[in-house]
Amino acid sequence: MDPIDNLLTRGVDRIYPSREELEKILRSGKKLRLYTGIDPTGSQIHIGHTTWMWKLRAFQDLGHEVIVLIGDFTGMIGDPSGKSEARKLLSEKEIDKNAQTYKEQIGKIIRFEGENAAVIRRNSEWHKNMSVLETARNMSYLTFAQIVERDMFQDRLKSGKDLFLNEFMYPYLQAYDSVAMDVDLEVGGSDQLFNMMTGRDLMHKMKRKNKFVMTLKLITDSSGNKIGKTEGNAIAITGKPSDLYGQIMSLPDEVVSSVFESCTNLSIDETPDMKNPMAAKKLLAWQIVFQYNGKEIADDAQKHFESTVQNREIPTDIPTHQTSTPANILDVLFSTGLAKSNSDARRLIDQGGIKVNNIKITNFESEVNNSDIVSVGSRKFVKIIST
Repeated sequence: MDPIDNLLTRGVDRIYPSREELEKILRSGKKLRLYTGIDPTGSQIHIGHTTWMWKLRAFQDLGHEVIVLIGDFTGMIGDPSGKSEARKLLSEKEIDKNAQTYKEQIGKIIRFEGENAAVIRRNSEWHKNMSVLETARNMSYLTFAQIVERDMFQDRLKSGKDLFLNEFMYPYLQAYDSVAMDVDLEVGGSDQLFNMMTGRDLMHKMKRKNKFVMTLKLITDSSGNKIGKTEGNAIAITGKPSDLYGQIMSLPDEVVSSVFESCTNLSIDETPDMKNPMAAKKLLAWQIVFQYNGKEIADDAQKHFESTVQNREIPTDIPTHQTSTPANILDVLFSTGLAKSNSDARRLIDQGGIKVNNIKITNFESEVNNSDIVSVGSRKFVKIIST
């Protein structure tokens, strides 16, 4: 596929004001300044983030100026996007801790060194030192009606839930990032459309400049929920390779094609035929692990999955847990972290998810002895060592 066609279609949901206008500029040879913002509300970059990372890398490879904006200031305010309740407010210390390894993680895809290196900026550069008067004057370019019409704000108001002023200010704060960096294009998930379009409006009013907005398709689970930290189903790209492989294998068949499209750098010609979902998913899982860990580790992760899940073998490199034996199975599940609580342990046993030495456990009073291997599902194991 033509590189520009690929740039404008792969993983793309919508382009504002239109694809045709953006394509005209790209084909003219003009180099754009573009960015994506990420609020560091968690410490791990997950598979959902990689959709915009790969898109920014594609722009970077074509010579465009790429900025990754860490929303350290907006992260302390809290993005209300898609939330029926207000976010917990994070401290500056928490935000800084979460962002410590962002460059290293994002650098697995986007180049921060060499020719046409991308840059990382923080929006505290302009927001933190801005006076209340200047902020108020900037906000005068936006209207109450424009912000309150947002769907999730309307849903809150109709259901009688509170809408806090800090949430109401958030669209402006993110919008001003575009103005501060004087960008030509903003890229983000389709769930960020309102914030990005508010930035487009503010940019036009303050700088008489028409910023392009490119929304990307979201990666969802089998229930249609976005895969991410807020939903509790995030797949961290720096997670243990065997876990990463297994999490990709757990994705519903219907999203495999979109993950290939948005979260890998394979060409369209290299993506598999979905007539064989298991083979396609195994290739996807291998590719994801390979992108962040290399071929040897990806091969090992695939072998681990095939032996422990497909062939139901017990792995040899499982962690150990020391305890006095015999020990009650409920106590072992909780103390090893295989269960979050005693009630969670009981639920897992009721559902048939607990085995000791490959034998399903059905009795809450069952005991575990020295050298026994306890497993939850097909991927979590621990070997008991008597103290």
